[in-house]
Amino acid sequence: MTQIFFYHNAAERIAAAAALIGKAYLQKKSLLVYAPDAEVAGLLDRHLWMHPPSGFVPHVRGDSPLAAETPVLIADNLDALPQNERLFNLSAQIPPGFARFTSVIEVVGQQDAERLAGRERVRFYKDRGYEIKYFDLSEKH
Repeated sequence: MTQIFFYHNAAERIAAAAALIGKAYLQKKSLLVYAPDAEVAGLLDRHLWMHPPSGFVPHVRGDSPLAAETPVLIADNLDALPQNERLFNLSAQIPPGFARFTSVIEVVGQQDAERLAGRERVRFYKDRGYEIKYFDLSEKH
């Protein structure tokens, strides 16, 4: 069964997602980012190019000719992509076909609309029997 991870209370949602993506990349884990909103996809793309300042996380859009050989894909459609390990959801909705993934990583910011949408997604997953692991990003370790 798909593992669901909720990272919540992110001061800056895109920066938090980029940091988590960077950690996964350093662990040699490939992943797919579901970002159907073009503005969100663009913000993440720029963030991954500039952070960390000493390097970048190799990434392309899902429809790029380099998609098959790039570890991080940003996509607005999950249908045509064969990746099925890690899915980062940067949509306010449940990602289509999420159950084919080994894990789904949700990143929720502190804005009211993001929190409300996050709660709705939690309810959706729980109602279907998925176990959810929570991580509070406001806690500094």
